[in-house]
Amino acid sequence: MPAFHFISGLPRSGSTLLSALLRQNSRFHASMSGPVAGLISCLLQEMSARNEYSVFIDDARRERILRGVFEQFYGPDYPAEVIFDTNRAWCSRLPLLRILLPQAKVIACVRDMPWIIDSVERLIQRNALSPSSIFNYQAGGTVYSRADSIANGEGMVGYAYNALKEAFFGQHAGQLMLVQYETLVADPQRALAAIYDFIGEPAYAHDFDNVQFEADEFDTRAGTPGLHTVRSKVAGEARSTVLPPDVFQRFTQDAFWRKPELNTHKVRVV
Repeated sequence: MPAFHFISGLPRSGSTLLSALLRQNSRFHASMSGPVAGLISCLLQEMSARNEYSVFIDDARRERILRGVFEQFYGPDYPAEVIFDTNRAWCSRLPLLRILLPQAKVIACVRDMPWIIDSVERLIQRNALSPSSIFNYQAGGTVYSRADSIANGEGMVGYAYNALKEAFFGQHAGQLMLVQYETLVADPQRALAAIYDFIGEPAYAHDFDNVQFEADEFDTRAGTPGLHTVRSKVAGEARSTVLPPDVFQRFTQDAFWRKPELNTHKVRVV
């Protein structure tokens, strides 16, 4: 059985870029968000007391079945020694991962919140002819309604942000490491070295000038071309925001991971 680790955290914060870099290592498998977390959630529901047959399913069976999802989904088709599964839900599943895969670590990608909202809005404006799955393919709305939608507790950004806080402040925070987007694009060598150290893997010489990742078909079906586009050379990009000043300002105080006094569990932040 391979070693499992997880990529989670905030959307538009470098998880695809991180996966594209990690997969340069032939011992690793990493990709964009996949279905495993959803399968786990569905099975948990179906094995709960809502199902009249749950009387036949004890915790030992639940554990074997759920662990089997990882083993069978990543079967012979994935011969890698180390597998990184990506999903924003993993930050809300640390207690479960602690039971199923006690050695697993979670790498959470984070970014200044205003620039996450800006990145989503930039995608929507760039694809004005193609309504996005981010907003259930609904056309119309304004930058204000879109920001409200993705920032609420069930939205694309708000859910991930709340899950990240749950992990960061929770009792299993020792499994968690935060990688800032700003570090990943400005100093990818330092970010990758910290990740390798955190998961206990030997260092690897990554090529930051020739990064490859392709998910054009998925992005087109999602009505959001460019959603998982990764530039071939890792580099930061200075730009002005497309957000109105009041929308941008609304999220400027949300980077709790930059406040040392709040990091009571000493979560590693790079």
